[in-house]
Amino acid sequence: MILDELGASTLRVSTPLVFAALGGLYSERAGVVNIALEGMMLVGAFAAAAGTYFAHDPWVGAAAGMASGMSLAAIYALFVISLRANQVVAGTAINILALGLTPLLCKALFEVTSSTPSIPLSDRFHSAPVVAAWILVLVSWIVVQRTPAGLWLRFAGENPDALDSAGVRVNFVRWVAVLISGGLAGLGGASLSLFLSSSFSRNMTAGRGFIALAALIFGKWRPVPAAVACLLFGCFEATQIRLQGITFPGGGSFPVQFVQILPYFLTILVLAGFVGQSRPPRALGLPFRRE
Repeated sequence: MILDELGASTLRVSTPLVFAALGGLYSERAGVVNIALEGMMLVGAFAAAAGTYFAHDPWVGAAAGMASGMSLAAIYALFVISLRANQVVAGTAINILALGLTPLLCKALFEVTSSTPSIPLSDRFHSAPVVAAWILVLVSWIVVQRTPAGLWLRFAGENPDALDSAGVRVNFVRWVAVLISGGLAGLGGASLSLFLSSSFSRNMTAGRGFIALAALIFGKWRPVPAAVACLLFGCFEATQIRLQGITFPGGGSFPVQFVQILPYFLTILVLAGFVGQSRPPRALGLPFRRE
């Protein structure tokens, strides 16, 4: 019984990670480092909650989350692809922008900076995000491994000069990849506020964008292994949630601070053990300049 509950909880809490990791997959396979996933998830979570609150339809909210994630991704792509800014610095700036923008918009729309109004259960998702996430894993595997577009994507990250010699515009491929990345990250944020929660709260992503990146590295930039890694990290988080409710016979319990850092600590341990075995795309982080 406990294992069944843990398994169901793992599936639920890993869903935002799966969406974000797939988003990172498209961007980084194309050669663009995307540590801005955290910020894209955060604006997606806010836009989804606000859209659902006004439209009373979670699908409208999810679309708003994707659109907001893509909008932030477009800003990021402008700087790192078109203007060739440092991708790590620009990604950090996007995360900081999202961290300040969401409470500002929340204040403008709802007169508070901490959270949006609660969304009724009837207006929230129940199981659709879990199904959608794993369908997208399969679709991403087919696209990346079995289609010409996937071949362009891989060459944009591995050998952009060869792709350019074949007559395909490398920066166009990277732009599309980053926009897809933002849309999926925004969908991951939407699943946070409309599936795992009943509203948006300030900084509710709580580092999940970075955990999704860790899962992507752990999965060696491949869709299925990355999704399985998300399940592993989701299991860490689900275990942390269950530990918060356990008390010892004498009346004591696990220290709250230890329980809260457990998923992040285990993520660091796992990543430290496997990161040396993962080889990133050769052109990852390198701006493309046509000769």
